[in-house]
Amino acid sequence: VSAGFRIGLDLYANVRPARTRPFLTSNMKEGKTMDLVIMREATEGFYPDRNMSRGWGEVMPSPDMALSTRKITRHCSERIARRAFELAMKRNKKVTAIHKANSFHMTDGLFLEAVRDVAKDFPEVQLDDLLVDASTAHLVRSPERFDVLVATNFYGDIISDLASELSGSLGLAGSIMASDVHCAAQAQHGSAPDIAGKDIANPVSMILSVAMLLQWMGEQRNNSGLVAAAVEMDRAIDVVLESPEKRTPDLGGKLGTKAFGEEVAKVIIS
Repeated sequence: VSAGFRIGLDLYANVRPARTRPFLTSNMKEGKTMDLVIMREATEGFYPDRNMSRGWGEVMPSPDMALSTRKITRHCSERIARRAFELAMKRNKKVTAIHKANSFHMTDGLFLEAVRDVAKDFPEVQLDDLLVDASTAHLVRSPERFDVLVATNFYGDIISDLASELSGSLGLAGSIMASDVHCAAQAQHGSAPDIAGKDIANPVSMILSVAMLLQWMGEQRNNSGLVAAAVEMDRAIDVVLESPEKRTPDLGGKLGTKAFGEEVAKVIIS
């Protein structure tokens, strides 16, 4: 389903923020903080369900051999890079390109080349690059060095889960999938059918994803009301999370999904 949305609506930009909160325990070294956004390309890469116009990007020539095809294009690399630089201009003006060009000379090499070409249009933004394996170490050791990270599909998926869990919990990680004309809210953590209907799921990620969707709509339509609504939703989440007794079980609290949502609504309308 996710691949159908992303390919069918060309939702190529998967925007995944991760930040620590001073009133929540993180999974980072003491004293370390994080405030970054991962811009993940979402329509090609190593994902066999979305990297072919027809057919599937994986085959088994024999029962004991499996082959997977990776697709990287200049077009997709350039447009996700442009969105990353545009976002960095609104933040701390730094972009880090995540790659493995020392091994994937052609595919990651093309991605890195495209990012560097786009960087020429943003002279105010500092660009650096990191091997994907090294980036995981730096996320743990020195997360403050990052502002906006831009990555191909597979790398972006992995490091965003790492960053969100380090910040406190995957349940705190909102995200959107956007094209130039469409946008969808989708929590980073995916579904959890084993706890469906039990009123124990943490709704923060989904609420934050909707807030990101409203902000995207507000910026696209020049509607300050939508942007203000997004900011207020984000603020309300932090107000509620600041009270330990109002958190969901995964964060050490006792509130259920519905009750937590009601607390957020109270803050917004107060």
